Amino acid sequence: MQSLKGKVALVTGGTKGIGKAVAVRLAQAGADVAVNYFRSRDTADETVAELKALGSDAIAIRSNVGKHELLHKIFDEIREKYGRLDILISNAALGLYTDALKIDDKAWDLSMHTNAQAFLLCVQHCIDMMPTGSRIVSLSSLGSHRYINGYSAIGVSKAAVECLTKYLAYELAPKRINVNCVSGGFIDTDALKIFPSYDEMFKEVVRRTPFGRVGTPDEVAGVVFFLCTEDARWITGQTIIVDGGYTLA
Repeated sequence: MQSLKGKVALVTGGTKGIGKAVAVRLAQAGADVAVNYFRSRDTADETVAELKALGSDAIAIRSNVGKHELLHKIFDEIREKYGRLDILISNAALGLYTDALKIDDKAWDLSMHTNAQAFLLCVQHCIDMMPTGSRIVSLSSLGSHRYINGYSAIGVSKAAVECLTKYLAYELAPKRINVNCVSGGFIDTDALKIFPSYDEMFKEVVRRTPFGRVGTPDEVAGVVFFLCTEDARWITGQTIIVDGGYTLA
């Protein structure tokens, strides 16, 4: 594993699922990791304790990234604690399940504000403390370009995340800041379990995936981690699909 000693990372939604798996990978490599969370302080404390046990000078910062007027508090705390940010992982996501013809203002705004616009605003808030050679990685999902029943509002917001990744990659290239996206397929997390018709969907995904199973958070985290290393310095503006081959057929 490449060393990230001396690097400071922020993982939004970093206390469970894919976000926590990414935070752990970064801490194992020597990074000091700030994890953002919204709901459970106990879960955040447990995550920080785990990261500190790995040698990371970790902190947890409570904030709903969908409340844009409060976003600055995350970066104020990072600036005060560390004075810099080398790695931004935009992972926090939220949305309501609905068909496209039934999207209302609540479903649209929740997904777009939390998933897409928050990603953009996080970059705008922290770019002044990101040194040359920093890394930004966003998280997306297959619903950005494939139909998933009831996923319309979230899927549109994820498509926006992938498009923003390209624009930011181009505009930040002069600072030698790489911006990429990782699109996870069907990953075994609590978020997957709240899908409508979860059991039927799970069986169908296993049937269609060449490897015959769903993915794990660690498998997505491994790709995110790679994009934060020097080995990925010639990759920018890309969305890397991590789905075990589900989208091949």
